[in-house]
Amino acid sequence: MAEVIIASGKRKSAIARAYISKGKGIVRVNNILLNAYPEYLREIIQEPLVLAEKYKNKVNIKVNVTGGGPVSQAEAARTAIAKALAEFTKDEELKRMFMEYDRTLLVSDTRRKEPKKQLGRGARKRRQKSYR
Repeated sequence: MAEVIIASGKRKSAIARAYISKGKGIVRVNNILLNAYPEYLREIIQEPLVLAEKYKNKVNIKVNVTGGGPVSQAEAARTAIAKALAEFTKDEELKRMFMEYDRTLLVSDTRRKEPKKQLGRGARKRRQKSYR
């Protein structure tokens, strides 16, 4: 196990960086303890920690998240934590378990907003055509 591992995760326009080191299982997101977050967001962020039960109380995790909304930030943080755990522990079994459970734990979401086109309000919507 190395000293400090840095991993990043992305979802929509949210970008998260996770710093993982040996510790007692303290998880902070934007310098706020995980317990202070609403239950729904906490469950999203904790998913990789629940799966990696044996490493949960052996590491401290600090996550910085910017951009996007609350749920996108939570999902980006989740990806960053999972990547950091897999790299920190160098456990192939854990990596395989993450991939089988949900691929987005280790692979950032590449989907982005489609650019707006002319003659319309957005990427697909067009002005209504009138014949009279």
